[in-house]
Amino acid sequence: TECILEPLSLPESPGGIDAVESSPDVPCIFCKECYVLAEQNQLLKHMIIEHKLVIADVKLVADFRSYILYWKRRFAEQPITDFCSVIRTNSKAPLEEQDNYFLLCDVLPEDRLLREQLQQKRLREILEQQQQERYDTSFHSMCMFCDQEFTGNRSVLLNHMAREHAFNIGLPDNIVNCYEFLAVLQGKLDNLQCLYCEKVFRDKNTLKDHMRKKQHRRINAKNKEYDKFYIINYLEFGKSWEEVQSEDDRELLDNLEEDWSDWEEHPVCAVCLFCEQQADTTEKLYLHMQKSHGFHFPKIKSEHGLNFYQQVKLVNFIRREIHHCRCYNCQEKFESKGGLISHMEETKHIAFLPARSTWDQPQYYFPTYENDTLLCALSDSEDAQTEDQSEEVPVVSEDISSLKALKQSSVLNQLLCKENKRWEQLRQWVIAVREQTENVILG
Repeated sequence: TECILEPLSLPESPGGIDAVESSPDVPCIFCKECYVLAEQNQLLKHMIIEHKLVIADVKLVADFRSYILYWKRRFAEQPITDFCSVIRTNSKAPLEEQDNYFLLCDVLPEDRLLREQLQQKRLREILEQQQQERYDTSFHSMCMFCDQEFTGNRSVLLNHMAREHAFNIGLPDNIVNCYEFLAVLQGKLDNLQCLYCEKVFRDKNTLKDHMRKKQHRRINAKNKEYDKFYIINYLEFGKSWEEVQSEDDRELLDNLEEDWSDWEEHPVCAVCLFCEQQADTTEKLYLHMQKSHGFHFPKIKSEHGLNFYQQVKLVNFIRREIHHCRCYNCQEKFESKGGLISHMEETKHIAFLPARSTWDQPQYYFPTYENDTLLCALSDSEDAQTEDQSEEVPVVSEDISSLKALKQSSVLNQLLCKENKRWEQLRQWVIAVREQTENVILG
């Protein structure tokens, strides 16, 4: 007879923890209900209605599925009251009308540690992805605004759209999952939707005219759909780019009284528009351009009444034309920069500007050379300053003085810190319960 030397194992019933973890769906923490990841709100609604569980700040959880699986295992090991605060609703009503809701939030150290670990894991993955995209030379895509095709590195396309079409979604190094980002934007344009105000138009030409005339060639910064494409949204646990930005602004307000008397300005070291000559002041540079090349920048600025932004465009225009070895007056092309400058000086083309419409264009807001110090040293003419003086009245925020007074007079800040933190936690919980309850009612 055949004998069994080792104990056998019967097949495990489907639906155990291992089976759930191997599935791509997201399970309910308490029962066998499962939802696809895209139906996250339906799962949250189910857990509120059926199990009275509210999860605070779900939007800040980096990996929702891993988060749910972790707590499904922990709640199987210990009772829910070991982890969650219990909130009784309708406490003044009869006992049968009262309900106990359970709040799971990062006030619990275990929950906060889990959220931080998930965020760090996602940050590592995102940085690896961004690093790969930065050095990827196999990028291939079409411009969304013209028929030009780009291959090589993603920065070539992004810089082209910013420079030629005034459509700037940010520096390439600040963007991640670029292919998906461009696909989302292209999809909106294909559906005849403005990228900024997000209105839908009847045809492509109407949409193009709208975006051009309304200066809507930009994305809507308030659209949370775009947050995942910017590195800043992954860097600090529990904070969006808006919160990070507002903290930076508050820091500036806090430092208003700092002493800057020892600030020493570095020399300009600006480069001539027509040769490699450098100067440590704009006056010396303008004098060099006048004597060596016959280009009188202050006189041109005064005669044409150029404000600061027009000077920026003019400088960038001249830089680009010289870079392409092209005379900006007659458009004649030359083999070398030396040949071009000789031609412009001999024909006096260097001293006169072409028609304003040639260079006074939005595309010349963007620097031809990223380290062009001359752009930082430009200033409005005295006449223009005098004319605009009445219009450029500085506006001071009304609450700055009150903030200073409050900081100086308050001696209870440290004593109230812990109490304020408790109230903030309670407020966050109330907001979470209200939002999710509204979703349940409206859903």
